Amino acid sequence: MTHHDPGSTPARLEGRATWLVSRAHNRASGLLGAGFEAHGDGLRSYHYRLLAALEEWGPQSQADLGRRTGIDRSDVTAAMTRLESSNLVERAADPAHKRRNIVTITPAGLERLLELDKVIDGIQDEFLAPLTAAQRRQFIALLSRLLDAEH
Repeated sequence: MTHHDPGSTPARLEGRATWLVSRAHNRASGLLGAGFEAHGDGLRSYHYRLLAALEEWGPQSQADLGRRTGIDRSDVTAAMTRLESSNLVERAADPAHKRRNIVTITPAGLERLLELDKVIDGIQDEFLAPLTAAQRRQFIALLSRLLDAEH
């Protein structure tokens, strides 16, 4: 029986797209985690996703934010508490449905989102560093095509 290095990949997995995407996901997640740890001031990538959604789609309920961003409702509530305590979002009761909160990004939230854009851009550059500009565009196009097949 042959022994391999603990970090090596069995040959039958090396060319499998699902394996490679999984490994790339792990690398990307690690880079995102490290980037937010170093420059996020306590925020994480899901906070960024919520701020980006609010900036692009405008004020909306926490439940709608959760559905549209794919973040669990209880996690959205905890994230909103964190964002609100940092004055990055404001929550107000929906006049039409008193039990529902409408969330709005604040000017400070927009400023922080723009700062985090730079962090994300740096992470993208690091993740895609082995690729040329043309390969990066092709990689993004191919991944987008794979994800479009979900719909």
